[in-house]
Amino acid sequence: MAFGLFKKKGVDLLAPLNGTIIPLEEVPDPVFSQKMMGEGVAIQPTGGHVYAPFSGEIIMITPTKHAIAIRSKSGVEVLIHIGLETVSLKGEGFKLVVKEGEHVESGQLLIEIDWAFLEEHAESTITPIIVTNSDKKITFRSKGAGIQGETVLMTI
Repeated sequence: MAFGLFKKKGVDLLAPLNGTIIPLEEVPDPVFSQKMMGEGVAIQPTGGHVYAPFSGEIIMITPTKHAIAIRSKSGVEVLIHIGLETVSLKGEGFKLVVKEGEHVESGQLLIEIDWAFLEEHAESTITPIIVTNSDKKITFRSKGAGIQGETVLMTI
């Protein structure tokens, strides 16, 4: 009998957008770099929009549309925070495609981004991707270039 047959498999967190993967410690905001919100990575975007990093439920969207949280079926909760100090943009530059409570599939479009607007008005477009329930074991998988929907950033 294979003892590992029914072992719970970790959740692979795919890159929710294209860009360069950077360690959280290099994010120029202490809330993220000092991991006050949890463990994770960040992406310096190269364009495109934000997609679901795994299948799950949308559990939170900020009123200013700059951050979204998703929970997997196994309970992993991830926050995608688009840019730094983007709360001050009051939702401009972001177009929601989903709503709280909605079930989404991995790779499903979540938020359309006007990167030209963000590059002009935001402090930074660096996008932290944080595991907010950090009691889960996290294995980092990738560095360098991240391809939305293909690159596994981490397994939780």
